[in-house]
Amino acid sequence: MSVTDRPHEELHQQAADAAARRYEDSATERERVEDRMAAGVRFPDSPDALAVRADRILGRGGLSPSAVVADIHREAMDLPDANERIIDLSNELQAWSFLPRGVRAGATVARITLRRNGRELPHGTGFLVSPRLLMTNHHVLPDEAFARTCFAEFNAQVTADNLPDTVVRMELDPGTFFAADRRLDFALVAVKPAQDGPAPGEIFGWNRLSVQTGKLVLGEKVNIIGHPSGRLKEIALRDNAVLVRLDDFVHYTTDTEPGNSGSPVFNDQWEVVALHHSGVPKKDDQGRVLRKDGRPWQQGDGDDAIEWVANEGIRISSILKHLAGLGLDPARRALLAEMGPDAGLDQTMATAPAVPAAAPGARPERPSAVAGAVPGVTTPPVPGVPVTVPITESETGAQRPRVGLRARSTAFGGRRHLVFLHGRAQQEKCPDERRRSWTAGLNRGLTLASMPTLDPQDVWFPFYGTRLHGLVSGRESTAEPIGLDRVSAAAAAEVFAAESPTGSYEQLLYEAAARAGMPQNGPASTEGFGSGLVGALHRPLSWLAARSDLDEWTIATFLRDVDLYLGDSAVRQAVLDCVMETMPTSGELVLVTHSLGTVVGMDLLNRLPEGLDPVLLVTAGSPLGLDGVNERLLTRGPHQPPRVRDWVNVWCPTDAVAIGCPLEDERWGKLTQPPVTNGRDRAHDIEEYLGHPEAAQEIGGILRP
Repeated sequence: MSVTDRPHEELHQQAADAAARRYEDSATERERVEDRMAAGVRFPDSPDALAVRADRILGRGGLSPSAVVADIHREAMDLPDANERIIDLSNELQAWSFLPRGVRAGATVARITLRRNGRELPHGTGFLVSPRLLMTNHHVLPDEAFARTCFAEFNAQVTADNLPDTVVRMELDPGTFFAADRRLDFALVAVKPAQDGPAPGEIFGWNRLSVQTGKLVLGEKVNIIGHPSGRLKEIALRDNAVLVRLDDFVHYTTDTEPGNSGSPVFNDQWEVVALHHSGVPKKDDQGRVLRKDGRPWQQGDGDDAIEWVANEGIRISSILKHLAGLGLDPARRALLAEMGPDAGLDQTMATAPAVPAAAPGARPERPSAVAGAVPGVTTPPVPGVPVTVPITESETGAQRPRVGLRARSTAFGGRRHLVFLHGRAQQEKCPDERRRSWTAGLNRGLTLASMPTLDPQDVWFPFYGTRLHGLVSGRESTAEPIGLDRVSAAAAAEVFAAESPTGSYEQLLYEAAARAGMPQNGPASTEGFGSGLVGALHRPLSWLAARSDLDEWTIATFLRDVDLYLGDSAVRQAVLDCVMETMPTSGELVLVTHSLGTVVGMDLLNRLPEGLDPVLLVTAGSPLGLDGVNERLLTRGPHQPPRVRDWVNVWCPTDAVAIGCPLEDERWGKLTQPPVTNGRDRAHDIEEYLGHPEAAQEIGGILRP
C-alpha cells in the first residue's frame, strides 16, 4: 500500500497494531502449534478438522483418487492417519493443473490505483468475488468518496515472455454497491464494465467464496497473489504455513509486502480462505515497532523498513457472515446473491419491524424471509421475525392461484395418470410454473433416453406448499426475535430442536451427520457460516454441508419440516388431505415424488382408493433411509410400498437430503436405485434428478409402453 495522506496512513497503522495485539494474545496457541510441528506433526489440528479437510480435498478434485489409493494402501492406516496423509499428499503432489488453475485465479486479481493531483499512485490490491464485485481492505477503500477516486487495473503483470501485458482499466462504481467494515478491514465495491462491454468477472473470472468447512487446517500451505508496493503482479507460492486460526482472523508466515493489502489468500486448490490485510510487526518490550536493523521504527521510515514477523488475514467466513447481516435494498442484495450459493448470501436473513395489520380492502401479502426479498433468491424464515413482500401477480393483474392442478381428461388415454408430488419450501411458488419446471426436467431425460416428451397439461400436480407453510409458521417461536448476532442456521436449529413435537429433531440431524461419516467424538473445527456462535447443533450441520452441495440453512429447515410432518398428527393429516384434493380416483398411477414429498408419498399410498392402482413409484432425493424418518411413517420402518408394482429410488451422493441412500434394508423389497451426478450446487433439484435418462426412461416406459 502506498502512503497517500495521514488519514490512510493511520488506518493502515491501526490495522497493523490490531494484528500485533492478536498475535501477542495468541502466543500460547501459536507456540503449541509450532512445538507440535517441530516434533514432526505436519498438521497440528483437531481430528474433525482433518477429516473435513481431507473430504473437501477429495470431493473438490484437489487430489487424484488413484494417488490416494496407491499411497494409503501401501501400509495399514487408521482413519485419522489416512486423513492426515490425504492432506499431506495434496501438499506434496501438485498436479499439472495446479499452475493453470493458479493462472486462472490470478487473472481475477487487480491493482487498485489512486488518482491524486494529476498523478496515478498504486494503492493496493483487490480481487473479483462475483461478476461485478471486487473485494479489498477497508484501509485501502475506507468509504465511497475515496473509492470514486480509484480504479482497478487488471493484467498489470508480465507475460510468459517477461514482456508487459496489456493493462485493462476499469472504474469502480461505489454508487451501485459499497460495503465496508473497519474491524474486519474489508471493503466490497462494484466495478463498472468497459464501455458497452461485459461485466469484469465475465472477462477475468471471479473467485467463488464459500462458507463451508474444510478449506484449510493448521500447518497447511497458503498462496498469495497481489501487487506488493504497487509493483506488477507477484505471487508468494507455498513457502508459508498457517499458524493460528482465530474466530475472525488467521495468522500465517509468508513472504508478502504491505502493498499486498487486499490480496486473496488461497489454499492449494485455489479457494480463497482469507483476505490478506496486514503484516504483524516485531515489537520490543516497550511495545515499539522495530526496524529490520533492530532500532525503533518512526513515522516516515516507511513500511519496507519494518521487521515483519508474521501476516494476518481476515477469514472469508467472517466477512460473509457480516455481509449476511447487512440491511440492503433489493438491488444490492441481488448483487450479493451473484457471488453464488457457496457464499450463503442467497440464504441470509435480516430482522425487520413488525408488520402492521392490513387495512380493510388492502392487497394481501405473503410471508418472506427478508424485507425486500429478491426474486429468485431463496431466503429461509427467521423464527419470530415477521416480514412481508407483496404477492406476485400475473400480467393480467390477478393473483396467481396456489392450488393443486389436475391433468387433462385425455392424458395418456384417460386411464393412466402421472402425478408429481413436491417437497417443502414451495409456499411462494406458482403451481403451474412448478409443473412446467418438473416436466421440462423430465423431458430432458426423456430426450436423452430417445423417448417422446410430455405436455405439462397431462400431469397432475397436487399442491400442499401453502398449507404446510401455514402450519409450520404457526409452530415457530414468537417469544422474541433472533438478533443479528444469532442469525445462522445453527441458531435456528436450536429453536427447531426446542419446538420439535416429539423431541426428534436433534436425533434426525445427528443421524444424518453420522451416516455422512461424522466422527462421534471431539468438537468440530469449522470455518463455516456462524462458526462459534451456537452450541452442539453447529457441528452436524457443518459436517453435512461440507459433505454435500447443500448449505446449512437448507439442511436445517428441511429436517425441521420433516420432523413436524412426522411428529405432529395434525400437520400430517392436513398435508395428506390437501394432496388428496388433487388426485385421480381410478386408473393406473405413476407417482413421482421429491424430497419431503417422498415421505408424504409413502404415507399417501396407504390412503389411495381401491380403484387407483400404483404401477410405478419414483422417489428422488429422499430421506427415507434415515431411521428417524422411516420409523415414523404410517407403516412404520422399512417396508415395501403397499400395492406398488415397481419402485425407482434415484439419489445423488452429494445430496445431503438423500444421505440414507441407497436403501439397503431388505425389508424395503425389490427396487431400482440408480445413483446420479447432479449439477454443481443443484444436488437436490428435482429438475436435475428427472433430467437423467435412468429415471426418465422408467417413467416414459410406463406411460407410453
